[in-house]
Amino acid sequence: MDRNLALEFVRVTEAAAIAAASWIGKGDKHAADGAAVAEMRDRFNQIDFSGRVVIGEGTKDQAPMLFVGETLGKARNLPAGRQVDIAVDPLECTSSVAFGRYNAMSVAVAGAKDTLLSPPDDEAHFYMFQIAVGPKAAQAIDLNASVKTNIEKTANALGKPIEDITVVLLDRPRHEKLISEVRATGARVRLITDGTIAAGVATCLPETGIDLMMGVGGATEAVLTAAAVKVLGGQLYARFEDSKIYSAEDLAKGDQITFTATGIIDGPLLQGVRYEDHKIITHSMVIRGQSKTIRYITTHHYAK
Repeated sequence: MDRNLALEFVRVTEAAAIAAASWIGKGDKHAADGAAVAEMRDRFNQIDFSGRVVIGEGTKDQAPMLFVGETLGKARNLPAGRQVDIAVDPLECTSSVAFGRYNAMSVAVAGAKDTLLSPPDDEAHFYMFQIAVGPKAAQAIDLNASVKTNIEKTANALGKPIEDITVVLLDRPRHEKLISEVRATGARVRLITDGTIAAGVATCLPETGIDLMMGVGGATEAVLTAAAVKVLGGQLYARFEDSKIYSAEDLAKGDQITFTATGIIDGPLLQGVRYEDHKIITHSMVIRGQSKTIRYITTHHYAK
């Protein structure tokens, strides 16, 4: 993946984040998502590349743009070998933006053709059970193991007592048993209303204080998370109900991967959009597979 193209995608997520941020706390998640989608699509189409959406705004989001199979970019007639697969979540955590809650981002992942898994767009494949950890514990987890075993092995790999392990889960009724099992080990539980992408990637960054993410979350979000986790040396395993287990490498293959995100509301990875006199400040990150680098980018957007 060309590094200049990777940096071009920052402008895409910045634009989507700014568009969504104007709807923070206004109670309309559809308007917020629609604004992010429209801005992201418009910015992609200003870039000199050929991209094919493999994860986008599908049935679950009822969106007419950035749908799976849509072609993006100014150079749409490039040979298949020069095309880029695109996976997007223009507004991760629509409810967080609508109600002014913690953590929301705009995310775009790119890879070489046929490197990103595109889950079937039907209700049976909306969600996957997932577990993610950072580099030190990448060999410790097993989706078939018990919660207790995964936490114990993660703690051992990190050189921490179990009581100092922090596990992030979505605060959902479906997770009541899982939450109880985590608490029974003595580990800390952090419940989030939304935002499994940020939570999963945060396991790879010690400064976030998040050691392990688990539970049932969106299948498309699993692919986006896997792209960053894999580049950072961590591991993510996911599966649909009663089906095969996918590793991070299965979900996002090879080194031709980039992960770009811009914060909308403060979260574990990024600060949100800031408004000052005559300017808007955004905070973004670019994770690139080939170079194994993370770039943090703060941009000041001055009023025209």
